[in-house]
This record gives sequence, structure tokens and C-alpha cells, in this order.
Amino acid sequence: MRNRPLILRTIKELRIQVQAWKADGLHVGLVPTMGALHAGHLSLVDEISKKTDRVIASIFVNPTQFAVGEDLESYPRNEADDVNKLANHPCDLVFAPDVTEMYPEGFQTTVSLTGVTKGLEGASRPGHFDSVATVVSKLINQCMPDVAIFGEKDYQQLQVIRRFVRDLNINVEIIGGKLVREDDGLAMSSRNVYLSANDRAIAGQLNVILRDLVQAVEAGAPLREAEAQATRFLLKAGFKAVDYVSIRDAQSLEEVSEINRPARVLAVARIGKVRLLDNMAIEA
Repeated sequence: MRNRPLILRTIKELRIQVQAWKADGLHVGLVPTMGALHAGHLSLVDEISKKTDRVIASIFVNPTQFAVGEDLESYPRNEADDVNKLANHPCDLVFAPDVTEMYPEGFQTTVSLTGVTKGLEGASRPGHFDSVATVVSKLINQCMPDVAIFGEKDYQQLQVIRRFVRDLNINVEIIGGKLVREDDGLAMSSRNVYLSANDRAIAGQLNVILRDLVQAVEAGAPLREAEAQATRFLLKAGFKAVDYVSIRDAQSLEEVSEINRPARVLAVARIGKVRLLDNMAIEA
């Protein structure tokens, strides 16, 4: 086990530490998380450590990005376990503020985007990306990193963050971390713990069906037909509902009519009470 990371809970303490690192000429990386850490999160810590001298992992369950009826109260939380996991990886500091530190009384500001937030998760969860953009803006401002990393599992979120960082001239490099999968290909997620044994077996079919779609499209299948067929196969496999299966431009996330530039298939399928997100690259 490496040395356990320092745990700080206030912005003042955090900035003092980061400013000391920077005074010594050290480069700082940030891995924002909501805790319930798994191998996917830890791979982001490992990856960003290759580009920086010090790594901060933030742990904050952001209440504003949970809609009414979502799992804010039941969302898995175990800070001690998260810190123990981080102690085996190159993490130097855990920033774990409480809600009042992040959103003090009278807080009134929201970062809002258009364009890349439309459709997909933006349609399924109205207002979600405004909350994500606001909290990530705050974390970047608080932690003052040179580089921040976000997993490609939440692919639209990654593009949203890249967009507002460019638009607002925020001085940080945003990099994407590869999507990490379970042995059967299911994308790792903190919410996978909600799946029953039967639902977990069905969940493993999501990536299989998306891979078949990618192969079909790369072989020349019509895009809308491939999306519709994947949706039918998911429902036949036992998923309760399919929010979307959509082939988009890899950067703008606009719908494409042909594969003549880098593209991505993004999908959300529901099983039990869980929304499973996944995405895969499509080669032009």
C-alpha cells in the first residue's frame, strides 16, 4: 500500500496545499468523482498520474444533478472504503467537501450550455448538464489543476465539459479516460450494485448488441435501420426500456446520416431501476 492520501474538506485548506505544490513547480491533476469507486475510477487516477506530479481525487455526491425520483438518498457512499482504494494508487489528496461547502447559503449561479447538451441525456434528464457543468466548474476553480480527467463512459458529459472549458477559456487540459468494462463487457458503474443477479445477466448483453451494431454500420448498414434493430434486440434480451440508441458525430454529438468522419454510438437501456449507459467508437 502507498501512503494514504491527505483528506481535506474545505476550499481554503485545499487551495493552500495546491498553491504550495505549484510554488514548487509541480503539475497537478484532478479526478472528479462521486465516490463509490471502482476499477474505472482508479484507472483514471493511474492515467492522470502519468501526466502530473500530484493527483487530487474529489469525492462529492452532487445533489443538484439528481432529478426528483432519482437515487440521491440511496446513492452508494463509503468514504473510508474509497480512501483505502485510493491508497493503493498514485493519489496524493482527497477533496471531500460537504454540501454547504460547495453550495453555501444564497448560492445562485448556474453554468448552462446549448448545442452539445441537446438530445440524448439532455433530453432524458432535463437540467442535468447544467448541474454537471456548474459543479465541475467549481471543482476546477477550487482545485486549480493543470489537467483534469473524465471517463468516456459518460461520453456526452465529457464533450459537455470540453465545450464549456473551451468556451470560457478555463486554463485546464481536459482528457478522456478509456471506458473500463467488467469481464462480460458491461461498462463499470457505481450503480451496477443495484442490479439483481437476473438483471445483471441481462445487462451483459448491452455491449454485445452495440458491438454488433458497430460491425454492421462499419460494413455499410443503413444507420437508422441499425439503431432500430439494436433497440429491438435490447428489448428482446429483457431490457425494460431503451431510452435511445443513437449514432452521433464523435465531437459535436450531432446526428449523422453517414459514416464519413469519427462517430460514436451512444445508448441507454433500462433494467430494473437502473439506467445503463454505454458507447462505442465507429470507424469511418
